[in-house]
Amino acid sequence: MENEFIIEVQNLTKTFGKFTAVDNISFTVKKGEVFGLLGPNGAGKSTTLRMLSTLARPTKGTATIGGYDIVKNDTGVRKMIGIVSEKMIMYDRLTAKENLWFFGSLFNIPKDVLTKRIDELLELIQLTKWKNAQVGTFSTGMRQRMNVVRALLNLPQVLFLDEPTLGLDPQSSVEIRDFIKKLNRENGTTVVITTHMMVDADLMCDRIAIVDHGKIVALDTPANLKKLISGADTTILKLNIANLTSELIETVRALKCADAVTQENSTTLKILVHGDEAFDSVIDAIRVKNGKVTSMENLQPTLEDVFLHITGHQVRDSADQKIKMENHKPFARQQRRIR
Repeated sequence: MENEFIIEVQNLTKTFGKFTAVDNISFTVKKGEVFGLLGPNGAGKSTTLRMLSTLARPTKGTATIGGYDIVKNDTGVRKMIGIVSEKMIMYDRLTAKENLWFFGSLFNIPKDVLTKRIDELLELIQLTKWKNAQVGTFSTGMRQRMNVVRALLNLPQVLFLDEPTLGLDPQSSVEIRDFIKKLNRENGTTVVITTHMMVDADLMCDRIAIVDHGKIVALDTPANLKKLISGADTTILKLNIANLTSELIETVRALKCADAVTQENSTTLKILVHGDEAFDSVIDAIRVKNGKVTSMENLQPTLEDVFLHITGHQVRDSADQKIKMENHKPFARQQRRIR
């Protein structure tokens, strides 16, 4: 019987000195699935992708892609994958066609096959009429589409995308999400995405692994993850408070019914509470501190609420803590050796 899993990861770990970037994670990805690694910067998502794409060797643990071991048969793995890193890899002075021709030639693809494939890929991303224009003149969204199809030149069975919409405007983000879904739907390409953008994970992924401090803390479909905090006694309240103070926030945070409290702006609190009497307890606590509630809203759970519920902190709390692994000497030495 053919294995339904194209990626199998078992106890994968990566350390840099005393720091553990990826901590004993295990998961599987089905053929044709869009799988997401969701978490803050510095959580270990990109390091996981580097190991799976053979750019970094694991400290311990194993992983296979299409049956090929990422350490024992890295050549076999590379033939199966395409990777789109967080940084765009394009030459500004070359045209769209010249860029794809350059990267395609690295795979030793026959000229006639490569010419046809480049035309097909440019048509796929609706850039045919710009094929002779320098990439340096492209918008950010156009460049990112080019960056994605660059990774498709070898017709990979698995496509790794590291923060594919990072830095894009809303319209470009929609275009990239739609293109990835189309690629998955029409070509059956298995896609693995790392992101800290909740919208990307929610709209694109069949299943999501929530990653925090190098560990997978939850793994399921977006709908099932949201059900973790949509029980009968769980409520998400959004309160606008005219005289919101730090003392008032700490008072609410100290309530036994309050699982998580976040301040969205100078007058707004978002509170995840449990229990039948939670609403009354929150309102009473605010009144005790002379707080005045000007409006209230009962919200449906989002993936950010799920992350907050599981980890106790927001995704953006760690956004400024990203560890520049590429500048870490052991990692840099390892990359040079592998290449």
